[in-house]
Amino acid sequence: MCIQDNASKLSDNVSKLRAEIERAARLTGRSGADITLVAATKTQSAETVRAAILAGVDACGENRVQELTEKQAAGAYVGASVHFIGHLQTNKVRKVVGAVDLIQSVDSLSLLGAIDRVAGELQLVQDVLIQVNIGEDPDKFGVHAPELRKFLDQAVHNRNIRVRGLMTMLPLEADPAETRDLFARMYNVFVDIRREMYNNVAMDFLSMGMSGDFFDAISEGANMIRVGSTLFGNRE
Repeated sequence: MCIQDNASKLSDNVSKLRAEIERAARLTGRSGADITLVAATKTQSAETVRAAILAGVDACGENRVQELTEKQAAGAYVGASVHFIGHLQTNKVRKVVGAVDLIQSVDSLSLLGAIDRVAGELQLVQDVLIQVNIGEDPDKFGVHAPELRKFLDQAVHNRNIRVRGLMTMLPLEADPAETRDLFARMYNVFVDIRREMYNNVAMDFLSMGMSGDFFDAISEGANMIRVGSTLFGNRE
């Protein structure tokens, strides 16, 4: 597919996705403008990422540190914010802190502490989301919901991070009814934490929902979704 055809297809895909986002948001009294569309750009070329930004995505989300650094060097993300959405190892924190606008996948206190230390050295404040393993899936990373308050009690002492909300990934085998239930449970956790008004913690974003379930996620309260194959097609 030539560059022009690829850009045209991406533009069509973004338009269709925005229409579905709008429809889902209206079910909860919101509009599509209230939902942040993060393009999951894993394996996509810098050229494709630039086309997605021109097509109207709000942010680009990378899963791999090496891809992030290579695409940044190529100027791929100009015009959009950049999020890290994959599992981040503590030995790679230095390559990510300050290089992205939001780290969505903080799943342990050790990782939170490493981010805080590096951010302090760089004299900046790094925005993060806490990843919650709402389905308590042994194959997924994240804090279990009952442990979240203890986690946040520690997070408030980290001066060089700012918790902006929560993120979750559901078990792959979840059926549609279970998916809706888990999204609803995640939203309730989000609302409960927001009521408690922790210092250094702002429940601005609830990131949940991907290509196969973003409509249900928005319907249950998500205001940030991470979409890959619906935009770019299935990975080879």
